Amino acid sequence: MREDEYQADPMDPAFLQRLSELSPADEEARERVLRAGLDDYDLEEEDFDVLEQHDFDADGPIYLPALPVLAIVGRPNVGKSALVNRILGRREAVVEDKPGVTRDRVSYKAEWNERKFTLVDTGGWEPDAKGIDLSVAVQAEVAVELADAVLFVVDATVGATSTDERVVKMLRASKKPVLLIGNKIDDQRQEPEVAALWSLGLGEPYPVSAVHGRGVADMLDAAMKLLPKVSTVAKQEIGGPRRVALIGRPNVGKSSLLNKAVGSERAVVNDLAGTTRDPIDEQVELGGQVWRFVDTAGIRRRVHLAQGADFYASLRTAAALERAEVATVLLDVTAPISEADIRIVDMVIESGRALVLAFNKWDMLDDERRRYLEREIEQDLAHVDWAPRVNISAKTGRHLEKLVPALEVALDSWDLRIPTGKLNAFISELTMENPHPVRGGKQPRILFATQASSRPPKFVLFTTGFLDPGYRRFIQRRLRETFGFEGTPIEVSMRVREKRKRT
Repeated sequence: MREDEYQADPMDPAFLQRLSELSPADEEARERVLRAGLDDYDLEEEDFDVLEQHDFDADGPIYLPALPVLAIVGRPNVGKSALVNRILGRREAVVEDKPGVTRDRVSYKAEWNERKFTLVDTGGWEPDAKGIDLSVAVQAEVAVELADAVLFVVDATVGATSTDERVVKMLRASKKPVLLIGNKIDDQRQEPEVAALWSLGLGEPYPVSAVHGRGVADMLDAAMKLLPKVSTVAKQEIGGPRRVALIGRPNVGKSSLLNKAVGSERAVVNDLAGTTRDPIDEQVELGGQVWRFVDTAGIRRRVHLAQGADFYASLRTAAALERAEVATVLLDVTAPISEADIRIVDMVIESGRALVLAFNKWDMLDDERRRYLEREIEQDLAHVDWAPRVNISAKTGRHLEKLVPALEVALDSWDLRIPTGKLNAFISELTMENPHPVRGGKQPRILFATQASSRPPKFVLFTTGFLDPGYRRFIQRRLRETFGFEGTPIEVSMRVREKRKRT
């Protein structure tokens, strides 16, 4: 039998009727019989772990006090992101030896001596900035406004510049507690250079080497004295909002969508592709619910070809996807669906996250392009025909509200767990109606089925022989048609087990 013979015919209504007529008691009885049948087969220890899985419920939201916020500001290339990485103890902020690498304000959860706080990294502040540099300067000012205390970083080897003095004026106007940091003091011989920073009028400067970690502990001890126990400026931190990653090729409108959802210029928006390099987390209320949106750096055509900051940003985009529960992939409808778009969609599937496809710039679509687009979707996105589709305009906010039900459907499917009795009743009826073809004189049978996990749903089939890939895909299709699973990848794996030899 060829693989295409597994392509599903329209589902027989009688099949669904038989399933619906089974009572929970019937389903449990069938499960017990099939489970008992497994005792005749050689099972491995890990098989018993899978078989003993219990149903679980997702945790509800937990409300936590708002963490105090510590912002790091300074002119470009003084080592702010390196200091962030040193405080966090891991490489999070994009670091490159040229100015302007960090462009947005980016928040991280940090801890020092059992005190938790939010650390905000900002783009370099320039007083006479234009274009995108002006956007960066505004972001830094906003970060100070929304902080409880500020670390002002100066390159001590250069000394105080006119730009540093302008930053001091901005900080004084904010009336926020400020700790002055003289960075790039790598050894004791350089420490006298810090004394010149007293001229800025911000009190004692702390000599620090962000690269080597020198002086960072003393600096953090001092910073903790400036921070309140509970933030006076931050919104209440909510422990359980669903996490949504916004991903897509550069310049498809991810930052515009985030700004429209938040209702403010949260992310730098510029026609220059690749403006966003750091993932940004933002709590957003949409459709009466709180969501955690992550706006990520645009993914380049090939990660290994991206240079410097873009390379690390691409890796961080993958990390942001790992932190998310559902990914909204933005596609620009004014341009053909590209290989890069398809690879990004596949990246979501491989990560096991729920998926929503958002077709952006819909207000710019003409009839001719619409016809081509439908053909492209049918050809290039056929393997994710189960993903909800939403047509939006991130710039104008058109149909943005449709994103919420799509996210809810995808997450409900991602969380879905099929009771073992119902699943085995489904498999039994399906294999009776569509048995696996005979291979080499043998016909593989499915002995028992269980859902090993959800988020995403993963199913394990115990079988007497290898199931054709096409037959497994056929089972996947029938699972979707019967139980939904709209918006989530599902995985069907098998464990071939031999009958125990009687002694």
